[in-house]
Amino acid sequence: MKSVPAILIGGTKSGSGKTIITLGIMKAFMMRGLVVQPYKCGPDFIDPSLHGWITGRTSYNLDIIMMGKPACRDLVARTSYDADIIVVEGVMGLFDGGEASGAELAKELGLSVVLIVDGGAKAQSAAAELLGFEAFDQEIDIAGVIFNKVSSAGHRVLIETAVTTHCTSPILGFFGKDDRFTIESRHLGLRMGHERPLTEENLTILAERIEESFKLDALISLSQRIDTDSPRPSAIHKRTVRLGVALDEAFCFYYRQNLELLQAAGIELVYFSPLHDTRLPPNLNGIYCGGGYPEIYAVQLAENGTMRSDIRSFHRRGGWLYAECGGFMYLCAYLLDATGISHEMCNIFPFTTAMRPRLQALGYRRITLMDDCLLGKKATTCAGHEFHYSELLKLDQKPADGALEDIYQTENRGGGYRIDGALASYVHIHFCSHPAIAETMAIKLAETPTANNAST
Repeated sequence: MKSVPAILIGGTKSGSGKTIITLGIMKAFMMRGLVVQPYKCGPDFIDPSLHGWITGRTSYNLDIIMMGKPACRDLVARTSYDADIIVVEGVMGLFDGGEASGAELAKELGLSVVLIVDGGAKAQSAAAELLGFEAFDQEIDIAGVIFNKVSSAGHRVLIETAVTTHCTSPILGFFGKDDRFTIESRHLGLRMGHERPLTEENLTILAERIEESFKLDALISLSQRIDTDSPRPSAIHKRTVRLGVALDEAFCFYYRQNLELLQAAGIELVYFSPLHDTRLPPNLNGIYCGGGYPEIYAVQLAENGTMRSDIRSFHRRGGWLYAECGGFMYLCAYLLDATGISHEMCNIFPFTTAMRPRLQALGYRRITLMDDCLLGKKATTCAGHEFHYSELLKLDQKPADGALEDIYQTENRGGGYRIDGALASYVHIHFCSHPAIAETMAIKLAETPTANNAST
């Protein structure tokens, strides 16, 4: 067992600049030769992809509501054993989200907080803002503060004088606005890591700027250290079970822990692309379609008729399908894009999903299964998160195959639907909320013959 310095980079608000500063700090540490283990507080899929791009390591979600505190602690201990430093990116403002906030995660795991304060269009008021964060919860260890969007040397002096006079948190650095470090956004957030949203040159410049401008040595020395643990050999069940996992630009939202739990249950994950592959991989027992951006790639998905036909045939032959959010949209009959154009999808569920300009749903969901299904037995409970701009419109027609059933009971929104072996919902379920989900899926898949013995 060893101890590793661990920080959580939090902001005073959403849009304070914590993502780009987090990426720059990670890159600067790596250019020093350090092994950086990244994590993301909350249910986000996009920021972990950016962390992974920078560090070359899997960035795991740490979500107290969906995973529980023990699972968060265990995950960090198991996955950071070979790291030199742990960097966790917070979510929204430091205290936003209650139990799901970066502040609660920092207290639970013993993380030191590096607070990002947006210094734009303010001077002495930046010190007043910091003073409020220092006083709000004194159990939080604020190791230091970084002021972003500082426009000039004079602006810096005004902030620095006020902070050193009124606040106790050490200043770790100042950062100015630079368009070279801007990552484009779209409706669900920033562009993802596989899209390489910054050039390698600008990424290096960002890291060099941070190395010159921030007190990184002080940041490390002021950080609390947490204990890590050597990886424990997992008892992987040996089963001949193949699960097709849709993975490409359109389907890229998966909790990494979900995939690892499925593998530990003895499931072979077989990745395929509904965008680029024309046929399903052979000899599958089931298909897992995660979320992503089917609305952006609706034309290409609709044009890939052989893939959609394979998936419909797989369902008709008794294959298991599990889909979340964007994957659910793909399994519906039609997708209506933001311009009002309708695109044919897989036509398993009798719905049209229609993109809207405003957010349609956002929040955690606590789910109770209303019947035995692929995820578990009746009355099993689990947790997930819902975030989408599309609206579900029921068609005035019967499903092409089977009968439509409601399968989730929730205390708010987030319904789930089943037609024979197909189960789908807008909710991204985190399997750590009920780890037996993976084992149940493995058993169900193993009991069912492959539904596509060959790609023909």
